[in-house]
Amino acid sequence: MPDFSADQVLTALGRVIDPEIRRPITDLDMVAGVDVVDGHAAVGIRLTIAGCPAARQIERDVLQAAESVAGAGNVTVDVTVMTPEQRRAMTEKLRGGAAQRSNQFGPTSLTRVYAITSGKGGVGKSTITANLAVALAARGLRVGIVDADVYGFSIPGLLGLVTAPSPETGKAAAVKPTQVGEMILPPIAFDVKVISIGMFVEDASVAVAWRGPMLHRTITQFLTDVYFGDLDILLLDLPPGTGDVAISIGQLLPQAEVIVVTTPQPAAADIAERSGVVARQTGQSIYGVIENMAGIVQPDGSVLELFGSGGGAEVARRLGAGQDAPVPLLAQVPLSVPLRSGGDSGVPVVLGDPDDPAAIAIRAVADRLATRARGLSGMNLGVTPRQPPPA
Repeated sequence: MPDFSADQVLTALGRVIDPEIRRPITDLDMVAGVDVVDGHAAVGIRLTIAGCPAARQIERDVLQAAESVAGAGNVTVDVTVMTPEQRRAMTEKLRGGAAQRSNQFGPTSLTRVYAITSGKGGVGKSTITANLAVALAARGLRVGIVDADVYGFSIPGLLGLVTAPSPETGKAAAVKPTQVGEMILPPIAFDVKVISIGMFVEDASVAVAWRGPMLHRTITQFLTDVYFGDLDILLLDLPPGTGDVAISIGQLLPQAEVIVVTTPQPAAADIAERSGVVARQTGQSIYGVIENMAGIVQPDGSVLELFGSGGGAEVARRLGAGQDAPVPLLAQVPLSVPLRSGGDSGVPVVLGDPDDPAAIAIRAVADRLATRARGLSGMNLGVTPRQPPPA
């Protein structure tokens, strides 16, 4: 008969991570108790909600952790559900003791926030966002995406966060987030936490026709009610253009840095420049420009420039004019079949075909972002130093 204690089992359970919240179940008060009698351990587990989609995984991981101490066959797991009071206590704990909801990525947050924007649609902005997020997460960073493109949401599909097609309609739907009280747990793909309006509509083919106030409330809810935890980097996939969502992001996240995505043709420079100008008008800074759909290198070494050349460099030059520092052209991402097919299959090219030229270009941007340390340096904290009294 193995000799072990309840404390030893509890210590082992501290290695079990809730797959949605990404915290140890012992930190979340999900362990109801551990009783050890005659070499047998009875473990009680409280799930956050009834029908928790991670229930089986949690139960399996708990059994495995407990048996690592008690031995195979010497553990039983009793699964129950938290009471409303226990859920409220857990959500308050996750919010750092704050009972009221607040913008978790406000001006004093240590999370680096990047708003990925473009002057017009169809330039590959969402594809760049999804691949950039996955490349950053692959480096061990804690990364989240807010799909703020309410009208043209595509991030769930690009990251494979979709269900099997319905037998009735033949259509797939985005994976739904789990709701624990007033807190929303974002689905996770490739270690990236993701929230999108596409996760709240039953049919992705139905158009979302909302006016400005509804759009603002939706973005606000994403930043307050969705539990991302302590992120290193948050990426926002903005809708193209200079409309309500761009203005709301400027108001809610004035410290966000903007990355403008454009295409190579010089005619696109005028349109792409506008999105950067609006960001500056709301107090945000331009971090850089990414040129997508650049030339394809041919077998003979020549470059086929289907969409012209120079557009990205021109946008960077215009946005940097008159500023304290130039705006860099971060990357020129070439046209790529694997990049396109990765979006269709839900496996980003940076993982599915890492040697593809497009994947290499995107990973180079991720390398650049990953080296930027978190901190309050350069942020406006909203305080004024007290002046010393006159001598």
